[in-house]
Amino acid sequence: MDATIALPLLVGLVAVALFFDFLNGLHDAANSIATIVSTRVLRPQYAVLWAAFFNFIAFLFFGLHVAETVGKGIVDASIVTPAVIFAALVGAIVWNIVTWIAGIPSSSSHALIGGLVGAGVAKAGTGAIVWAGLGKTVAAIVLSPATGFVLALVLVLAVSWLFVRQTPFAVDNTFRVLQFFSASLYSLGHGGNDAQKTMGIIAVLLYSQGKLGTDFYVPLWVVLTCQSALALGTLFGGWRIVHTMGSKITRLNPMQGFCAETGGAITLFAATWLGVPVSTTHTITGAIVGVGAARRVSAVRWGIAGNIVIAWVVTLPATAAISALTYLVLGLAG
Repeated sequence: MDATIALPLLVGLVAVALFFDFLNGLHDAANSIATIVSTRVLRPQYAVLWAAFFNFIAFLFFGLHVAETVGKGIVDASIVTPAVIFAALVGAIVWNIVTWIAGIPSSSSHALIGGLVGAGVAKAGTGAIVWAGLGKTVAAIVLSPATGFVLALVLVLAVSWLFVRQTPFAVDNTFRVLQFFSASLYSLGHGGNDAQKTMGIIAVLLYSQGKLGTDFYVPLWVVLTCQSALALGTLFGGWRIVHTMGSKITRLNPMQGFCAETGGAITLFAATWLGVPVSTTHTITGAIVGVGAARRVSAVRWGIAGNIVIAWVVTLPATAAISALTYLVLGLAG
């Protein structure tokens, strides 16, 4: 692939990016709906509609700081070419499909970041990496689930104290209603952070082709198409991963589901406003483990949680390797 490409090929690359965004919604639907489905507050078919709606409207509530970070804060925008973008997307898409088939809730976000890094390094060496942006993204691998864990744990303890005089039946009914709001907030956070990553990819692709002029920005049509693709992916669900997130790690009641979603939503809102591309998968998993640990340490199936953590650690290097190999193959073919 040359640095400047014909319009049909550019459109094709944008379509590949939107396909990744769709897979992101498909893969990460569990992040928004696992708790509300596992607590039986909503049936799966209604839960995905609920989540998809809030995924789509998220752009109305957040700026585009995450898109700017992904577009020019992971690898130097000046070295980005269509081949780099294509290789990055291939790495992320392959990893998403493999982990989706296996039912492993890995991070679509970090798959994309790893793909960008691998393709960028294959093209221009380690000098292509914007270390400040990559550093805060890598730090978020640890900080986002830790923050979700702590917030969810504190919320469970606080709510348990506030409702100590209520009967279990009354508490259950109250939080069945409140879970609608907490699930909405988490879906907003999911849509606000995750869709922006694809926006950044498409915007930097357009910038590399001179379609944005001299200044990097994210066009409105890119915002709307990315939010739509993510929401459409969510509509198709991700039932294998829903099962892992919603019941295999720990069993939840509506109060615990509310605390997990609220703790996760606060984490995502803060990260999105700060422009940090965090993993919604990591965040909600940390929150679910937090509410389980608040009940008792043995309530968490630590073996399954450990396998998920291993998948997190492997995601960046695995997608970087796939993307670097893809870029090199493209170079040989070209």
